[in-house]
Amino acid sequence: MARVELVDIQKSFGMVKAVKNANVVFEDASFTTLLGPSGCGKTTILRMISGLVDPTSGDILVGGSRVNDVPIHKRNLGLVFQNYALFPHRTIGENIAFGLKYRGVPKSDVTEKVRNALDIVRLPGVEDRYPQQLSGGQQQRIALARAIVIEPDVLLLDEPLSALDANLREDMRVELKAIQDRIGVTTIFVTHDQSEALAMSDKIVVMSAGKVEQIGDPDEVYNTPASEFVATFLGASNLLPAKVVGRDAKGVVLHTAEFGKTLVPIARAATLGDAGSGQLMIRAEKLLLSDGPPSDKTTQAVIEAVDYQGQLARYFLRVGDTPLQAINMIAGRPFKAGSTVNLALAPNECSALPLKDV
Repeated sequence: MARVELVDIQKSFGMVKAVKNANVVFEDASFTTLLGPSGCGKTTILRMISGLVDPTSGDILVGGSRVNDVPIHKRNLGLVFQNYALFPHRTIGENIAFGLKYRGVPKSDVTEKVRNALDIVRLPGVEDRYPQQLSGGQQQRIALARAIVIEPDVLLLDEPLSALDANLREDMRVELKAIQDRIGVTTIFVTHDQSEALAMSDKIVVMSAGKVEQIGDPDEVYNTPASEFVATFLGASNLLPAKVVGRDAKGVVLHTAEFGKTLVPIARAATLGDAGSGQLMIRAEKLLLSDGPPSDKTTQAVIEAVDYQGQLARYFLRVGDTPLQAINMIAGRPFKAGSTVNLALAPNECSALPLKDV
């Protein structure tokens, strides 16, 4: 196991800068996710760490040693790809043992190592089967067993759950994180799925257009986004133009046309100046709908559309000329489109951002 460091890493493909001056530390034994939309550079970073792609400039360190010029087969990394890349004509045991053969592991030890890897992924006794005899989720576990059987310093996972159906994805992300906790290997996970990132990660690296936007634990990047991109990419957010009308040790007071004055805690307004313009960020699930007469603590809104999601409903609302989104648990039946409702927010759960990304 090892700490991985990216120091001023850049990667260009012709005139296109795929990764721009990335500086990231992946701590020893941690589970870190590279999160962002397609084309943001996250897979390029993973491929540079693995040795499949050379950086244009900068350094990659694994366990404190520079590995830029170390070939892939000497980096002792475990790789799991989106399509699993299992050999269909080889048994499960042969698939898992493939990497051991090229590391000179004695045959007498291979069987035990394969058996141990299968125990870790909770698929004992399938050594003699073939990949096509297993389900998609089981094949994903076999790909993981093949990656960890070599006892890698670092485990690299490139969207390994994307080929699974929704229910199986949820089950496998819990299982994958449990396996990583059990073996304690430094893990770097690539995904565009924010739910996976929030559920599994010790740390999240949010990327956009080749640039690292923010690095932090799931709570930090979700509740205290560093930029407008992070605020809108993770979850459903409402961003309202606001004026800074006060600041003290407790927080920053913002005034919006929709909600009047709102005190945002200092920790959630760290990127905002002491005066001028800014934005009030309200997560959709933090806007609470109710019916009945309005009060001085609520704002009236009209529901324009309802996206029914079973236990939840996503409401598309309008306060005056301002469109908003709210996601609420359903008690009984959801509110109907065309209804007028009261909106309330919890100021302590809001965040504040500059009016424009810096």
